[in-house]
Amino acid sequence: MLTGKSIAVLGAGRSGQAAAALARRLGASARLIDENPRAAVIDGVECVYGEIGDEALEADTVVVSPGIAAGGGLVTRARAVCDDVVGELGFASRFVPDGARIAAITGTNGKSTVTAFTAQLLSAAGFETFAGGNLGTPLSDAVAGGSEAGWEVAAVEVSSYQLELPGDFTPAAAAVLNVTPDHLARHKTLEVYAQTKCRIFERLPPDGVSAIPLGDALLERVAAERPGRRCTLGALPGVLVRGDTAFLDDGEVDLSGMRVPGAINRWNAGVACLLARGLGVPLEALDPSVLEGLPHRMELVCAVDGVSWINDSKATNVEATLAALSGLEHPAVVLLGGFPKPGSRYQSLIAPLQRRARAVIAFGEAGPRIAEAVRGGAPLHEARDLAEACELARAIARTGDAVLLSPACSSFDAFRNFEHRGEVFRELARARTVES
Repeated sequence: MLTGKSIAVLGAGRSGQAAAALARRLGASARLIDENPRAAVIDGVECVYGEIGDEALEADTVVVSPGIAAGGGLVTRARAVCDDVVGELGFASRFVPDGARIAAITGTNGKSTVTAFTAQLLSAAGFETFAGGNLGTPLSDAVAGGSEAGWEVAAVEVSSYQLELPGDFTPAAAAVLNVTPDHLARHKTLEVYAQTKCRIFERLPPDGVSAIPLGDALLERVAAERPGRRCTLGALPGVLVRGDTAFLDDGEVDLSGMRVPGAINRWNAGVACLLARGLGVPLEALDPSVLEGLPHRMELVCAVDGVSWINDSKATNVEATLAALSGLEHPAVVLLGGFPKPGSRYQSLIAPLQRRARAVIAFGEAGPRIAEAVRGGAPLHEARDLAEACELARAIARTGDAVLLSPACSSFDAFRNFEHRGEVFRELARARTVES
């Protein structure tokens, strides 16, 4: 399909490597470009790393990886010498198998879980399914087989970075789960961030599902002129979750058989049901009992001495922690702390902590700031690090309680990433099990 064409790919990370591999498979010559002189060299691909001259940007198509800002100097220079500049997601979309249907999910929080749940529902209903995008496998890898790619439906997580240059990305159903202040170093303002998120709707068909949350005035305004059949997350038409039931426009889905704990996961399952219906899954084929949670996202690690230990290390901002607290169904010792993000409003946690928390343990670099901000929300303790916080939690928690790590901070004060933090928490939670 691309025989004789030249493809230049900006950014040599996972998405960039996948785009270059796709270009090669389709017959093009591929060039990987990265300003990092130590980026990984890929066999069969011309690699131009370090100082980038304009001649390296000359190609039939320039593909931009999500890590490269669309408004940055490298992309601006590429536009000056190439008429076809597109993001990796948009480039891959040109080669989606004929007839394949995509559910696309974006938002500040929850998008990975909703993507995974949607894919699991699609698979359980008998569809050959791809799950990936910003979550795991890039779309470029998924379309590498062309018409024989092996899937007929997909659940694709999409980041705001990918939506800067979405190209021909055409979902049949799409949702913006929420928009709260995040990634503003790149997007500058919440308004621009929301506008970028809503580009997920740009190529929806007229009858495609276009879902935004109830009561978000910014998203309602920004999405108002976008195509698709408007659905509401939290009302009908759309999806409404009450207790163990998800109400859709044409019926109800029983959520009582879910093995993944928490009200927030029932909510995520309801949204996934809406998106799966948007791809044509019959109502009676929706089976939430098959759903399995993702690591580090309200993950039940173990129960020790009658106390459940829950790993929500992925909660790297206050809004994610608010969502976790809203889904708690038992009193909890809540572990907050890590590396503070600019603009974090920890005081907004006071009210839900008053309702849900047995105690709060503030730890890490942000610990003193969090302790000052949430004072009055629940009995407060401070710890130097996560290990000390877990020991304190073990002493405080009572039978029937949960110990919840939902830090409201990034992990970089003490860990490589949120996954590393979650893995350490798992080990600390299970330590008593090993000892006994």
